[in-house]
Amino acid sequence: MIEPVSNSVNYQLASKLLDASVMRHEAIATNIANAETPGFRRIDVAPDFSRALRAQFATGGKPKASDIAALNPHLAVDAEVRAVRPDGNSVEMEQELMAMSRNRVDHEFLTDLVSRHIKQLKMAITGRVI
Repeated sequence: MIEPVSNSVNYQLASKLLDASVMRHEAIATNIANAETPGFRRIDVAPDFSRALRAQFATGGKPKASDIAALNPHLAVDAEVRAVRPDGNSVEMEQELMAMSRNRVDHEFLTDLVSRHIKQLKMAITGRVI
């Protein structure tokens, strides 16, 4: 009974987006830590994750939870960003701080969404409001 609930499309989607948010936060922290490292290239969640996620919904139908669960975000060098300093570093501190703020909001929303889903499941099992 529990497995089908946790394998719903909405739960799997929120869970994968939460994974990507955590990875993005790690990438931003790494970028900030290396803002003064010569030759360091900015990293972020690889764009193929978002393309694959969009493709799941582009077919017009509802994607399967197993297809979404198979997607895994990973970090990669941000190929779109050019070096902003003569030493080849591509980290812009202002951009990283804005990205961190935006990611924090996304993370809070996704955490709330996943937590609400788990609370509903617990309420269904125990019969008590938490």
